[in-house]
Amino acid sequence: MDKIFLRELKVETIIGFWEWERRLKQVVSIDLEIGTDARIAAACDGIAGTLNYEQLAKRLLEFVGESKYQMVETLATAVGRIVVAEFGAPWVKVSVAKPGAIPKAREVGVVIERTAADYA
Repeated sequence: MDKIFLRELKVETIIGFWEWERRLKQVVSIDLEIGTDARIAAACDGIAGTLNYEQLAKRLLEFVGESKYQMVETLATAVGRIVVAEFGAPWVKVSVAKPGAIPKAREVGVVIERTAADYA
C-alpha cells in the first residue's frame, strides 16, 4: 500500500487535564501516514487522483486549533476521523505529540492506526 505523509504539523491548542493546561494553549505536533493508491495520481498526473494534503492541513489546523480535548488519545482519534471520513482515506496512522510536556523528554504523545471500518 502506498502512503501520503505529513510531518510535524504544529498547532497551538488547549490540550490536557490539569487546570493550568486548560488556561494556556500548548503546541502539539501531528504526524500522519495516510493510505492511498499512488498509481491513480501517477496515471493522471493531477490532483484529482489523490488526497489534497494542502486542504487536509488547512482543515486540521483549524480543527485542532479550536479543539479543547483533555487527552492526546481523543485528539488523535478525532484527527483520524477527519482524514478517513472527510478525505476518504482507507486508513490512517496518526501521531500526536506534546513537546516539552515531560521534563527532560523531548516530547510525549500517542500513535494510533485506524481504518474506515473504525469510524463506520
